Amino acid sequence: MSKVAKIAAEPYAFEFAPHQCALLIIDMQRDFLEPGGFGEMLGNDVSQLRRTIEPNKRLLAAWRAAGLLAMHTREGHRPDLADLPPAKKARGRSATTIGDAGPMGRILVRGEPGHDIIAELYPEPSEPVIDKPGKGAFHATDLHAILQHRGVKQLVVTGVTTEVCVNTTVREANDRGYECLVLEDCVGSYFPEFHAMGLKMIKAQGGIFGWVSNSEPLIEALAALGESGSSKPHTKGA
Repeated sequence: MSKVAKIAAEPYAFEFAPHQCALLIIDMQRDFLEPGGFGEMLGNDVSQLRRTIEPNKRLLAAWRAAGLLAMHTREGHRPDLADLPPAKKARGRSATTIGDAGPMGRILVRGEPGHDIIAELYPEPSEPVIDKPGKGAFHATDLHAILQHRGVKQLVVTGVTTEVCVNTTVREANDRGYECLVLEDCVGSYFPEFHAMGLKMIKAQGGIFGWVSNSEPLIEALAALGESGSSKPHTKGA
């Protein structure tokens, strides 16, 4: 069995078991993060999300070097919008909504340029991409089945936004028995106060939904495991 590393975290140390852990990067999509995209069109400050790119790049590089399972999600819908609930399309009462033409193609529609993941964190062919129609990564997807097949029991969760898709996914994961570590510098929100409160909710009451830490202790642990020869490619039952 691979070595377990203790990662400094709140509310207490996270026992990182690399042989049972996957990295889940949430919705780092062009329309949300890039200047001129849908997020900015709505009046949001995309720099609040873009600050997460470099920490995620460093973490993903270390994760890949350790031979561990990395996964990515994209929020979006079928081109025919058959999986788009009316309540979701109507949210925000905006003049431009999901499925309409946006700066980078039809908004939140699979296959459109804005729906895709940013170049800086683009998945490798071996990294599963979960296309989700909702905020949580487990709703109406095969994420749970993939994790079960790979023997995953822990998730390191990063991405955007902290209070919406990240928080929803962590709560879904918690209900399914996964231990979740959320990295503060690798998640972000258009609203700093929501980011702070979203993290507080995860680690409250002794870690009711999970743990909160920073990417640096985890990257250091990955390097140490690599030096000791403990890390290896992620396979079921490893």
